[in-house]
Amino acid sequence: MPHRDFIKFILPSLLAMMLFIAFPIVSVLVQSLYVEHDQVMIVTENCNPFGCEKETIIDIEATAKLKEEEPLGKFNGLGTYTNRSHLAFTEVAEAWRSTDSFSAFMVKIYDLPFYKALFFTLVYTFFVTPVGIILGLLIALAVNSLPRLFKGATIFVSLLPMIVTPLIGSLILFWMIDADGIIGATLQYLYDDSSLSLKASAGLTWATLIFYGIWHQAPFPFIVFYAGLQTVPQDVLQAAMIDGASRWERVWYVTVPHLMPLVTFCALIMLMDNFRVFEPIVGFSASANATSLSWIIFNDLRGQETPLFGSAAATSMLTIIGVIILLKPVLYRTWQDFKSKTA
Repeated sequence: MPHRDFIKFILPSLLAMMLFIAFPIVSVLVQSLYVEHDQVMIVTENCNPFGCEKETIIDIEATAKLKEEEPLGKFNGLGTYTNRSHLAFTEVAEAWRSTDSFSAFMVKIYDLPFYKALFFTLVYTFFVTPVGIILGLLIALAVNSLPRLFKGATIFVSLLPMIVTPLIGSLILFWMIDADGIIGATLQYLYDDSSLSLKASAGLTWATLIFYGIWHQAPFPFIVFYAGLQTVPQDVLQAAMIDGASRWERVWYVTVPHLMPLVTFCALIMLMDNFRVFEPIVGFSASANATSLSWIIFNDLRGQETPLFGSAAATSMLTIIGVIILLKPVLYRTWQDFKSKTA
């Protein structure tokens, strides 16, 4: 294809990527360098027959004028990234100096809001992603071996968790594990403990969120792998059967290698999606025991009386950097596979 025709072909996509991806990221980066203006305060003196009293009030006009002159806010440089609500360089250095063991250091770090959210985000991502992929593959193998009569209904039931929106699905499970819900009430009956609650413990809350994440994510790799199973070369499978390979050996040495590009694809999509976990935390009202980077962004914009745009922007940029770091090994493997095939 001539270069001119190729440029014309990809130009609409490049323009869309610039408009909807590149420019917003640059805008967020610029906003992260600014913080909200301090309110202009003035001291007034109110006098009455019994004396005078000084009162500090907000100068609304001066504050509004300041915001009008500098709509982005007050320039803070990288100060937002290093403050206590984010990377907390000062607090981390102090914790490192004041502790004599790594476990004590991690306990102090965990008390910082950004690292607490980052820890849950990483735990959620590294549990849900591989387990979801493995479970999706197992479901795909099971459905593929079913008689044709039962495949349609089984596929529909298997896709239900993906059809239900994340917020609604998490709310349903939240109600089920409530003390008056079917799961919560059953557990209290089995253990004869009316105070037993899955919501009271941080560990149980994390386990519930991870369980929900796996339940919601598994249908995606299932449908991808099921489609991939239809392309597995039957002659290779038949040759393996003739050679005496068991069903497990055929799956491990023939089917799985054939599906590896799809595994890479699912890992890319699920890593990005899981690292931005948000809806389950809101649906479960779990912010007391579990927060994520996306939840911090939401809290900065909606959980405060005054939206903290600079703080939300800084967390957004750190989230983007985290996603890039997570995807780097998968992208590197993809690049290596591409080079080996084109060599």
